[in-house]
Amino acid sequence: MTTESAAAAARATVYGYPRQGPNRELKKAVEGYWKGRVTADALRQTAAGLRRDNWRQMVDAGVDEVPTGDFSYYDHVLDTSVMVGAVPERHRAAVAADALGGYFAMARGTEDVAPLEMTKWFDTNYHYLVPELGPDTVFTADSTRQVAELTEALALGHTARPVLVGPVTYLLLSKPAPGAPADFEPLTLLDRLLPVYAEVLADLRAAGAGWVQLDEPALVQDRTRAELDAAARAYRVLGGLTDRPKALVASYFDRLGDALPVLAKAPVEGLALDFTDAAAANLDDLAAAGGLPGKRLVAGVVNGRNIWINDYEKSLATLATLLGLAARVDVAASCSLLHVPLDTAAEADIDPQVLRWLAFARQKTAEIVTLAKGLAHGTGAITAELAANRADLASRTDSALTHDPAVRARTAAVTDADGRRSQPYPERAVAQRAHLGLPLLPTTTIGSFPQTGELRTARADLRAGRIGTAGYEERIRAEIQEVVAFQEKTGIDVLVHGEPERNDMVQYFAEQLTGYLATQHGWVQSYGTRYVRPPVLAGDISRPAPMTVRWTTYAQSLTARPVKGMLTGPVTMLAWSFVRDDQPLGDTARQVALALRDEVNDLEAAGTSVVQVDEPALRETLPLRAADRAAYLEWATESFRLTTGGVRPDTQIHTHMCYAEFGDIVQAIDDLDADVISLEAARSHMQVARELAAHGYPREAGPGVYDIHSPRVPSAREAADLLRTGLKAIPAERLWVNPDCGLKTRGWPETRASLENLVTAARTVRGELPTS
Repeated sequence: MTTESAAAAARATVYGYPRQGPNRELKKAVEGYWKGRVTADALRQTAAGLRRDNWRQMVDAGVDEVPTGDFSYYDHVLDTSVMVGAVPERHRAAVAADALGGYFAMARGTEDVAPLEMTKWFDTNYHYLVPELGPDTVFTADSTRQVAELTEALALGHTARPVLVGPVTYLLLSKPAPGAPADFEPLTLLDRLLPVYAEVLADLRAAGAGWVQLDEPALVQDRTRAELDAAARAYRVLGGLTDRPKALVASYFDRLGDALPVLAKAPVEGLALDFTDAAAANLDDLAAAGGLPGKRLVAGVVNGRNIWINDYEKSLATLATLLGLAARVDVAASCSLLHVPLDTAAEADIDPQVLRWLAFARQKTAEIVTLAKGLAHGTGAITAELAANRADLASRTDSALTHDPAVRARTAAVTDADGRRSQPYPERAVAQRAHLGLPLLPTTTIGSFPQTGELRTARADLRAGRIGTAGYEERIRAEIQEVVAFQEKTGIDVLVHGEPERNDMVQYFAEQLTGYLATQHGWVQSYGTRYVRPPVLAGDISRPAPMTVRWTTYAQSLTARPVKGMLTGPVTMLAWSFVRDDQPLGDTARQVALALRDEVNDLEAAGTSVVQVDEPALRETLPLRAADRAAYLEWATESFRLTTGGVRPDTQIHTHMCYAEFGDIVQAIDDLDADVISLEAARSHMQVARELAAHGYPREAGPGVYDIHSPRVPSAREAADLLRTGLKAIPAERLWVNPDCGLKTRGWPETRASLENLVTAARTVRGELPTS
């Protein structure tokens, strides 16, 4: 095909779309099902309606080929486990009795059975359920859901492409099942898994699929020769099948590197590549590999992970270069649009001038269609769109919001000394123990307590003007009183105020910092039915006034025990926001760190002896390629130390991380120089404690003993057993007892019971310690 005909063939497509609906209808239906208020049939009808609406929106915008199979009740990796029959032994009876109920049992656990482990999907804030595989795993194909959703789309007259997690990525994301050898490699199951994929592909072809998309984002990470050979073998086998749709192998989030020529040579009909940001090197690598002669290339030139408008001229230049490298070039976002909100049209409170800079899923879909039109018919076909795009980009560059001279001057004046505590940890530890007087195995929580319906209603009433500020604040004071009284009665050693005034751990701070914008309807799925509204970090950051001192001080006035001040750290403030893309991330992190430093210092001045600066996103933001990590970790750890470096030696600095793989950032955790770190550990059976010990981590740590992402209440015996496991890695004088994460999403009955059991476990194990 000539360059001209390749351009004429250009089509617009999408890898995936937000699942929740404009008003989070899916969340409400699923949670209603859990509570018995919504039947399974009603839940299915809601889901079908949302899928239908999504496809219609895409097609009405001009998308030529819509995805199917990207929709999920909870998680698409869990859906893949169901598709290949990889149901853990402990959940098989539940799945056999009720497929939908068993599905949710794998995700959330039950009173008696633990759920699958949860961790971050590459370097995003989306969480997936980790498959558990072992040498005895038997895979069986179940393509029911994938075929049904394809059939739905085809019946509506759409050109549809099923999307599956690819077999190599599925295995690389898996972990050894309980009881499997610790050194078991799930990738060794590839030859056992491929026939199951072959069966699913045959079922999809029979149902009418012309193309199928196999997502292999794990191949953008550093991979061994053996892993690359496995990928080559997988697609040699699948590509060699005669009874299958045409295969489009997709990657995203970074450059493919050594995996690109492997996939380029595979007997598949197309590749989908990311050409944004860190993945821009795919362009040169594709040319060096000789392009994709005779194949389809889907070019991800619209950023699917951030919310800034596309630079049309830049994207068209990339697309024009790609025309000579493939038989057909189509246009897409860099990844699924799952990672962005649905529609900017719902944001009535954002300045219209600023709103022009933003593109959510619907706007990104329109961008994809515009670029495909420009590629197919020339820039003359999109003259008006190009002119508007240039004006919008220029207005952002020239805005006073994006450039505050005072903030930039303060950032430029930062010295190395600003990021160092005045004394080393051993000396600080002595001062802190004398000042705080805590027992061995001190107990605490991570920060938040249940956000009840009454609290959410009070916040909504305040926004709507149905109650005044005085009435709202009285409600907050009453909640803090209840939280503090409960903790004192239960026997927790270091208390929190429960954060009843906070809507979200990032948004709450973003609304009080200059340079941030808050959305009203910008919901993005984090996991399951948990949705967040990431704020938009649009300009230079500063703190006009204290943000947390008032409520922390009030809580401290109610008790003689120490109350932690609770802040969200600079890396997490970036990672869980839509961050500006017009300056280096390290520069933005320093601005946020300086604003938070002012808050830490004000908390200390107000009498707060323990300050927790949460950095759960430190690991998730780690670049996928090892070569890019040192630079990231340098500015990430520096920004944390800049936040905390100005306090006295006897002020104890905590940090918190959760639901990530920590083994490869233990040195960075050490470099934070926090006095205490709490981490998720319950589902992973104290793995992180062993990793800290192997590193020789010298400070205090609290590996969690209560999995807060499950409604089940861990017994005191279970928590005690986890503590004893932790003590094998961390000495008692440095071991804390705490949940995995905050309790915001839990109900009060399970929270009370779980924390009472946690304190009982701590006392039990404390009593077993030597008295000398």
